[in-house]
Amino acid sequence: MTKKIKRSIKSGLPPGTLVHIGEKSDREIKITVMDYHAGGCEEKEIKALKECFYYSDTSMVSWIDVEGLHEVEIVRQVGDCQGLHPLVLEDILNTNQRPKVEDYGDYLYIVLKMLYTGEDGRTVTEQVSLVLGSNFLISFQEGMKGDVFNPIRERLRSGKGRIRELGADYLAYALMDAIVDNYFVVLERVGERIEELEDAVVTTPRPETVREIHQLKREVILLRKAVWPLREVIGALERRESRLISETVVVYLRDLYDHTIQVIDTIEASRDMLAGMLDVYLSSISNRMNEVMKFLTIIGTIFIPLTFIAGLYGMNFQNMPELHWQWGYYACLFLMTIVAVFLLLYFKRKRWL
Repeated sequence: MTKKIKRSIKSGLPPGTLVHIGEKSDREIKITVMDYHAGGCEEKEIKALKECFYYSDTSMVSWIDVEGLHEVEIVRQVGDCQGLHPLVLEDILNTNQRPKVEDYGDYLYIVLKMLYTGEDGRTVTEQVSLVLGSNFLISFQEGMKGDVFNPIRERLRSGKGRIRELGADYLAYALMDAIVDNYFVVLERVGERIEELEDAVVTTPRPETVREIHQLKREVILLRKAVWPLREVIGALERRESRLISETVVVYLRDLYDHTIQVIDTIEASRDMLAGMLDVYLSSISNRMNEVMKFLTIIGTIFIPLTFIAGLYGMNFQNMPELHWQWGYYACLFLMTIVAVFLLLYFKRKRWL
């Protein structure tokens, strides 16, 4: 199990101090660069940071993908090559950031949350930071479980679609679109778990069901925290508050904004269902308890007259004629049986059984 470095370690440090806050990892940081234009695409993996990634004098668009944030020095070198502000690098290394967009003039800094389902079936979040320039895009990932960008890579390699023909802003849109599309996959799995819980709550409510409800509520809150701020991010990009966003890409961002609203609606619906599910669970438990109490009450009611008869003839007075009657015992059993059957039929007629 990986250990998470907490935010408290930065207490008292000056702004711009680079400290990694997130999951510890012993994996090697992987840096890949994809240079492309309408005519082709070149892909390579960087092993040593001896070259600078600044492509201001080239007509190609460059996508620099950094997987892993635990080696602070490597992130610092990438930032120095692109001239990124120390506060941007500080936010990149802090994986507890809220989705946001910041305009630094020559580039935009965008933070998103990538979600996927872990091996245990629970929702896991991973921070993705995008630095968008005029002809380059740098993506910083935590690199815990891979990413959802493989379809984008395949489109760049094969030249399918318009991605090679458009600029770095379209590439940024494509990456954000891949992240948002994966939200629907995660929400479908959460929805399936909610449906299973609904059946369990009504038919066989157990203490484990309550724990599962609370776990799902935490996951939905996690989804909500990841998506609600993203609406503001995409809205700001759609309004073209930066010169780095072209008019062509605005149309795609508007569609992405609609997808984000759909995700938010789904999350809110799931949240309402989980909120009501706990009430249904308590009602189910109460109904089951009522059924048990009704059954025990009926049993007790039947045995009250039987206990009276048994107690009456158990007093052993000398002047009780039935005590010396040879059929007295069997007559007493027959009377008790008749009383029990009469009460059962009476309860059934009243639909208490």
